[in-house]
Amino acid sequence: MKPILVKDYMTTKLVTFRPGMDILVAMEMLIRGGISGGPVVDDDGMLVGVLSEKDCLKVGLDYSFNKVRPGFVSSYMERGVETVDILDSVSDVALLFSEKHFRRFPVLDRERDDKLVGQISRRDVMKAVVDIIT
Repeated sequence: MKPILVKDYMTTKLVTFRPGMDILVAMEMLIRGGISGGPVVDDDGMLVGVLSEKDCLKVGLDYSFNKVRPGFVSSYMERGVETVDILDSVSDVALLFSEKHFRRFPVLDRERDDKLVGQISRRDVMKAVVDIIT
C-alpha cells in the first residue's frame, strides 16, 4: 500500500503574518478568519516563526499587568518552529501530533530550499484517518 503523504492533506491557502506587522492587526486577522494561528514569513516567503492564539494572549497580559503597548508580531511569535516535509507520511505526522502539544505544523518543501508550501493540522490528519479506514 502506498503511503499517504502530507501533500495530499495539507492546507495550501494560508493566512500568513510578517514579523513587522502590528500584533493587533494580526490578532484581528485571526479573529476574522476563525483560525487559531498561522506561519510568520519574511519578505522572501521563508518561514521565521508561528503566531498562535496562545502567543496573542501575552498581548493582553502585557497590557493588563505592565501597561505595555502592543508592538509587532516579532515580539510575540514562536521562533524555532518544528516543521514537516511535503513528502512525510501522514502516519509520521500523526505520531508527532500525539507527542507534541501543537495544533499545526508548517509544511516545507525541502527539495525547493525549505520553501513554505502549506500547513497540516490535527484535523487534516483526522480526515486522512477517516479516509483510510472508510
